[in-house]
Amino acid sequence: MLSFKEIRQLEKQKKARDSLGLFVTEGRKLFEEAPRELVREVLVSRRYEQQHPEVREQIPEGADAVFDIEDSRFASVSDTKTPQGILTVVEKPSFSNPEADAFRTAGASSPLYLILENLQDPGNAGTIIRTAEAAGVTAVFITEGSVDLYAPKTIRSTMGSIYRVPHFLTGDAVALIKKMHENGVTSFAAHLRGDRAYTACDFRAPAAIVIGNEGNGITDETADACGVLMKIPMKGRVESLNAAMAAGILMYEAARQRG
Repeated sequence: MLSFKEIRQLEKQKKARDSLGLFVTEGRKLFEEAPRELVREVLVSRRYEQQHPEVREQIPEGADAVFDIEDSRFASVSDTKTPQGILTVVEKPSFSNPEADAFRTAGASSPLYLILENLQDPGNAGTIIRTAEAAGVTAVFITEGSVDLYAPKTIRSTMGSIYRVPHFLTGDAVALIKKMHENGVTSFAAHLRGDRAYTACDFRAPAAIVIGNEGNGITDETADACGVLMKIPMKGRVESLNAAMAAGILMYEAARQRG
């Protein structure tokens, strides 16, 4: 059983999350969607149990649970301003890395990958993971130095997709892209040097979409490594789009082409 202090460390420190292999979620939806075998501990406020008496029956077998926590006490361990009253400590999910199998994932005859390079905003990262599930992305790779996908704000933004979308940390986007090319996966990135509209690109074969840092985009080295540089046409005086918006546009164009 973790102490409140240890739970707060999990919420605030990536080092603690990495060391223990655990992360914290808040709210009813993320508790109910968490894979039952990954739930390690559940904290429930007195008010929440009064409103949802069925919660005791929903605690997975083998998980620790603390009930009847006063609201003020619960708020002290919560990472949100208006806690719902239920907090879950979850083991990080483990996925089969497609790098180990020539960039193929079981059941994906023409995989679609997403590479996130130096992404910094947790809301963007979470939204992208959520959109990736909706668009049928096979797996997401995120570079070291990016936002932690298990930070509380990122987790909330995924709305449960963090449990289902295979995701992996990668040290070098350029090396990853080159390895993908060797295995028949074409990489695409929106870039100022792009010479064709994204709608003119063919995403039906094995493909990887590369999304860069919110302020600077992808690095020059990554742009040089990419197979196709494309553009998202924009009117007015807009020079760039939000990273999550750009990722959504590109993922859904790939999904549209794939039927």
